[in-house]
Amino acid sequence: MDPILKACLDILETLHESCQAQISGMTQDALDWRPDDGMNSIAILAAHIAGAERYWIGDVVMGEASGRDRDQEFVTTGVSEDALSDRLDSALAYVREAFKRLTTDHLAEVRISPRDGREFTVAWSIAHVLEHTALHLGHMQITKQLQKSR
Repeated sequence: MDPILKACLDILETLHESCQAQISGMTQDALDWRPDDGMNSIAILAAHIAGAERYWIGDVVMGEASGRDRDQEFVTTGVSEDALSDRLDSALAYVREAFKRLTTDHLAEVRISPRDGREFTVAWSIAHVLEHTALHLGHMQITKQLQKSR
């Protein structure tokens, strides 16, 4: 694998390990708890991370439709720790396989977002996945801290 893509994958794998650590051992009530109206639960954040990664790498970069329902991610409730873990694992497994088919030459190529028709380079899309996953991992961590402080 190209060293740049390998570095990005290494970072994403580390982020996923941290996401998995956040949901590990949580009760269903804890997974579904929201700090306030309009805020996301850890279950929602996990579902959204998995959906977004699959969308940006699959739908946008690879041109392989995921059938993602973004709105549904934000109403996730009652989804078990195991099922959320599986969603995260599945998204990461897809990214691993996709990265095997990419090279540095692809990074400057432009792709079209099926959602809104906007143009993004492959490099931007990959960087966005890393940034987006890290952002929502932080939200998961803060939500878990808020739960513990109640």
